[in-house]
Amino acid sequence: MDSKSSSGEGATPSQLIDARIKELGDWRGETLAQVRALIKQAAPEVVEEWKWRGVPVWEHAGIICTGEIYKSVVKLTFAKGASLEDPSGLFNSSLDGNTRRAIDIHEGEKPDENALKALVQAAVALNMSVKAARAPKHRK
Repeated sequence: MDSKSSSGEGATPSQLIDARIKELGDWRGETLAQVRALIKQAAPEVVEEWKWRGVPVWEHAGIICTGEIYKSVVKLTFAKGASLEDPSGLFNSSLDGNTRRAIDIHEGEKPDENALKALVQAAVALNMSVKAARAPKHRK
């Protein structure tokens, strides 16, 4: 990795996520790349960000989810996950909170692609509805 990407200076968030995937070089990088592709398929207008000293974040009218990397898990934390329907039961972590919900993906596991895309689309829809509700109402 060149010094530009390792320091993050001048690199776009997408380039920093690319670099993280390459840097990991193991199942965690492959998993992050796979879920990233699914997020982009589910929400083509998604914006990638790089926050909190190195956490990939996917946004559309607000945060959809983050992609945290740990030694034994890739964690997708949905910012408003507690408000989302999860009929497939993908959420398996951070279940006690009032707001967030997470999906912990361990080595050898692959989340249900259609269920993950549905969760991403539901998160976008929720973000859009919250944004619309906050928009100023103009009087005639």
